[in-house]
Order: sequence, then structure tokens, then C-alpha cells
Amino acid sequence: MEWQQLEYFRVVAKTEHFRKSAELLAISQPALSRSIHKLEEELGVTLFERTGRSVQLNKFGRLFLKRVENGLNEISIGIQEINQLKNPYTGTVSLAFLQTLGITILPEIISNFNKQYPHVEIQLYQNKTLNSIQQLLNREVDLCLISSFEDNPNITWHPLMDEELFLYVPANHRFASKSSVVLSELSDDNFIGFKKGLGMRGVINNFCEKAGFTPRIRFEGEDVSTLAGLVSSGLGVTIIPAFHGISSDKIKQISISEPYCHREIGIAWLNGHTLSPSADLFRTCVIEMF
Repeated sequence: MEWQQLEYFRVVAKTEHFRKSAELLAISQPALSRSIHKLEEELGVTLFERTGRSVQLNKFGRLFLKRVENGLNEISIGIQEINQLKNPYTGTVSLAFLQTLGITILPEIISNFNKQYPHVEIQLYQNKTLNSIQQLLNREVDLCLISSFEDNPNITWHPLMDEELFLYVPANHRFASKSSVVLSELSDDNFIGFKKGLGMRGVINNFCEKAGFTPRIRFEGEDVSTLAGLVSSGLGVTIIPAFHGISSDKIKQISISEPYCHREIGIAWLNGHTLSPSADLFRTCVIEMF
């Protein structure tokens, strides 16, 4: 049974006339008749009641037509989707990204890409580093925008930028007027930290360890805006990427002179897996941007 046979059957079922169907399909009437006859032989039933030059679907034909139309429609949709994927300017890109990148870096990337390729659809998945990596390994996403991680032979991680991390303190904090501090000076302060399991929790703990102390975590949060909000309420201090969502009357940004606090951000993809043209276009655009 061939796709062409099914299309011929659908046209004859709609016109109820072999000559008219042959004209619509641009084939000879005998060729059309042979195709329908072969289809009926394969199915083991007749599909039409023939009355002179006209035909009508019988009960087998009516039942079969419903399934044929569904199947041909699905095939047509599949062809459209493949054509979209083949065209890098109208396809889809799926991207997993760190929660802490949703305020500054990601919007800049999306805005830059959309200006150049407005018809590419971008599907976004906000997640932790480990979960993003697992999505990539499961082929649930094309690319990941994440910080550096332990080497994985199945994944390529390309560094994009070095992002500085800052100390944020309440506006009435003793260091609020300073432009920079040594991290060890905060050893007795309460910290607002990221929840355990988030990559930034380990990053900040490592810098505090370098400074000779373990941070005293008073409250925890999952995103930069929550941590900054808690700091502005006077509940403690935190170390986060640059954040501009709260008035400087409530919170102060201070550089950390020692140790230099930062993290590397990069884009990751699966080795041995061919990216769709749209995803490859996005990857190239992001790498060139940085």
C-alpha cells in the first residue's frame, strides 16, 4: 500500500467519479482505476459501489476514508514540520538556561537573535545546571546556557563570558558606603543564600571558603530577585550577579576585591548529535555575540 494510492482513493471518494478524479490528479482514467483496484485487492474488500460512471463509498469505504484522511493530514503536517526544520529561518530552538540568567544575559541574547531572525521560535526551559545537563543528554533540548561544570565526554561546553559576582547589602549596612570590600570582612554577617542543589550555592560557598569562613545562611531562595528582595528588607547580605531591580535607597552593590568572585557562563550541546539548522544558527549567533 502506497501513499499515492491513498491520495487517489481520497479524491475518488470526494468526487464520486473516476473521470473527474483522473482529471484532478492529472493521470489517465485506466491508471486511476488500476490503482484503486490494487488497493481493494490489498485490503480484501471493495470500497465503492459502482453505478454506471459514478461511484459511491460502501460501508468499508466510509470507514476507511476516515482513517485515510487522518493519516494523510498527519503526513502533511509532518512534511510541513520537516520543511520548517530544514529552513533555519523558520524553525524552532529549545534552550535550557540557569535561573540566575533570566534577568540580564538571556533577555539580551534573545533580543539580539530575534532582531536578526524574527521567525525562529525559541522554547525556553529554566532549570538548575544538573537538570539542564540531563535535559540535554535526554535530547529534550538543543542547547544549554549554563555555568561551567565537570567535564562530560558526551557534552561540549563553549565559554562565552566571565560574569562578576557582587556583594549586596541593605542600605543601612556598615559597608553600604564602600565601593569594595574583602570578603573575609563579612564572616560574622548573616547571608541570604541560594537553596542547596543550585549551582550558585556551591560557587558562593567556595569563595567564602577561600576567604576563611563558612557563610551563616539565614534564609534561602531560588532566584536572584528573591535574594535581593530579602537583602533589601535588612535580613542579611548576599553574593549575586549584577541586579538592578531594587532602588539603591534600599540595597547597595559592592565589588569584592578579594577573592575575585565570578563564574564562567557558556553554551553547551550534545556531542555526536546533529543540531537542526535553526539550533545551529542560534549557537553560532550566541558565540559570535560574545
